[in-house]
Amino acid sequence: MKKKTIPAKPSSTKPHPVKAPSPAGESAERALVRDLAQILRDTELTEIEVEKAGLRVRVARQVTIAAAGLPGASHHAAHSEARPVPAPATVLSPALTPAEDRSTHPGALKSPMVGTAYAASQPGAAPFVKLGDSVKEGQTCLIIEAMKTMNQIPAPRAGKVIDILFKDATPVEFGEVLLIIE
Repeated sequence: MKKKTIPAKPSSTKPHPVKAPSPAGESAERALVRDLAQILRDTELTEIEVEKAGLRVRVARQVTIAAAGLPGASHHAAHSEARPVPAPATVLSPALTPAEDRSTHPGALKSPMVGTAYAASQPGAAPFVKLGDSVKEGQTCLIIEAMKTMNQIPAPRAGKVIDILFKDATPVEFGEVLLIIE
């Protein structure tokens, strides 16, 4: 993901050009957002942030993938709007069938934030947990990096890791099930 941050410019330099408000009364902030969105369309950037005179504006686009209909899926589900597709599971356990809803499992460890999930403390290191490991309540199971901060994610309960549903170094969403502990 490419990200470009444009720092605030000192008052002695020429400010970022902002289109004048439209006759319909468009605000300078709205015009700035439109300008930033146009920059995203014209470049390969996925995110841009500008800070000016105490006003911080961030514009980002999210790449989405339309999910194909699954056999047996309802007609409505096959024609729903495009949504981000979660990262594939690193290991699928035979303990849970794909038809079971993992989000309602009592041992589901859900992501408490949006970020990038890491299975180990650093590249090449042993993962915090593996399929079949026994964990204690509060034991670190993974790390989620959010806003350049590494957040240790603890096991919600003691038990055995029966499913790992995230891939190392991939983005995760808030509430996404990452592990199942039984």
